[in-house]
Amino acid sequence: MYRTKMCGELRKQDIGEKVELAGWIQKKRNLGGMIFIDLKDETGISQLVIKDNENEEKIKDISTQSCIHICGEIVERENKNEKIETGEVEVIVYKIEILGKCKNILPFEIDTNQEVREDLRLEYRFLDLRNEKLHKNILLRSKILKELRTNMDELGFTEIQTPILANSSPEGARDYLVPSRINKGEFYALPQAPQQFKQLLMVAGFNKYYQIAPCFRDEDPRADRAPGEFYQLDYEMSFATQEDVFNVMEQVIPKTFKKFTNWKVDEGPFKRIPYKEAMEKYGIDKPDLRNPLIIKDVTKLFENSDFNAFKEKTIKAIIVPNGAEQGRKFFDKMEEFAKQEEVGAKGLAWTKLDNEGNIQGGIAKFITQEIKEKLENEYELNKNSSIFFIADEFEKAQKIAGLVRIELGKRLDLIEKDVYKFCFIVDFPMYELSDEGTIDFSHNPFSMPQGGLEALLNKDPLEILAYQYDLVCNGYEMASGAVRNHNPEIMVKAFEIAGYSEEDVKNRFGALYNAFQYGTPPHAGAAPGIDRMIMLIADSQNIREVIAFPKNKKARDLLMGAPSKVSEQQLKDVHIKLDMES
Repeated sequence: MYRTKMCGELRKQDIGEKVELAGWIQKKRNLGGMIFIDLKDETGISQLVIKDNENEEKIKDISTQSCIHICGEIVERENKNEKIETGEVEVIVYKIEILGKCKNILPFEIDTNQEVREDLRLEYRFLDLRNEKLHKNILLRSKILKELRTNMDELGFTEIQTPILANSSPEGARDYLVPSRINKGEFYALPQAPQQFKQLLMVAGFNKYYQIAPCFRDEDPRADRAPGEFYQLDYEMSFATQEDVFNVMEQVIPKTFKKFTNWKVDEGPFKRIPYKEAMEKYGIDKPDLRNPLIIKDVTKLFENSDFNAFKEKTIKAIIVPNGAEQGRKFFDKMEEFAKQEEVGAKGLAWTKLDNEGNIQGGIAKFITQEIKEKLENEYELNKNSSIFFIADEFEKAQKIAGLVRIELGKRLDLIEKDVYKFCFIVDFPMYELSDEGTIDFSHNPFSMPQGGLEALLNKDPLEILAYQYDLVCNGYEMASGAVRNHNPEIMVKAFEIAGYSEEDVKNRFGALYNAFQYGTPPHAGAAPGIDRMIMLIADSQNIREVIAFPKNKKARDLLMGAPSKVSEQQLKDVHIKLDMES
């Protein structure tokens, strides 16, 4: 036995007790004739005191982050440390064993505020995970997963695993392909989601399914999206409506958040915002409701304006209460932001209303008395407010206005603190135009169109809405889901509009197409993203901080060296030749 107590468990009532501890040396202080060590394990820190020459000699050249085992006696500490729970006691060491030496020079310091290049941290992730904050994030992850499973079990869901080696399916991202050795020239695909499998489970007669599902998508990484793989709480219900799905999330999500945070958490029912309204008011389909700013469409106000930059454009406006207090430098900085390549604006017009109600600054000379009065009466422009204008073609103006709104919220510190605000975005368009001008699915191809077959036959595809929905929290998409298309006739027509023939549907989704001929119940579900949920609960800005072994921004695992080259024999086994020139 290496320990009779954990380092963080020692208390005043333990004084006089003999104890064995094991852990890592966090700090070592040699005061001459006496060595103090801060010994750390997962539970906390205990101070050790080494007074005898034999143990001093054994430990004097051992570096921090080395792993040791000690036997000793718990005594009261003279100089108490109120910053740690074990600060009233220390351990007089009479026996010490070196379990694992650490190199004298570390690649970076652990448990300090020192900034360390992320790629170096990922290369030495086993050391990085000793950092207290990061270590707690991974422990938090474990507790959240347990809580989610408990909540789903209590709601009557059955946990079922689905295959990892699956078929290729057009679900919005590139597949990761796995060559088959046994079946020459054929490939598995890692599932982007368990979509088809969970629908098949509904056909199979299971009432409520869930799993903590790994998903694999060959997408570019972002701070809030892990590259390559991620996990979601995937669930599906037979004979269910959209409201049934919402009811599950409104029970499970707030309950989980409340257990692990002291922030205020929205209670269900969550606000429902149609996709079109979200784009009009927030310029984005994942609005942060902690930000009070709302986008207004003021195109009609400037129909007869002399301002050339506004002619034949969609004009969006953002009114900032008390925004007139900002100096010219602030407005110039906001224009610089808007002109950044990732935002894409040609410029950012502005003006403001002073304390006496006079328009001044920016494009004030183009704001006529008539426009000013309408802004005040119809758009709630008040004294001491500023107003920003974005003019461009419709969709681009929406997008830019959405990004400007977010940035204004940050720079003006308008975001409500210590609160989680949830909403459902509903009524997504079934289809959208691709970059090539063709009709494509906008969300989930397996969703039920609102209006069913009649809508598919008689409506403009770009006007058809679907029973698709997202759960949004503090500006992050936290879940996606849909009422599923369970009718084979509707399924074939829906895919036909997107350019797939019935033969394509049979070939690519043969299992679903076939299963739908044998009495399929209506079904619906959703999939909250677990990594993003934990990131929000941990109040982290980087999703890699809540994943034990994440990949970097270039989708590389720097610890394990993946992806990597393989031998010619391995390629030969799976019937692959590399063309390195293409």
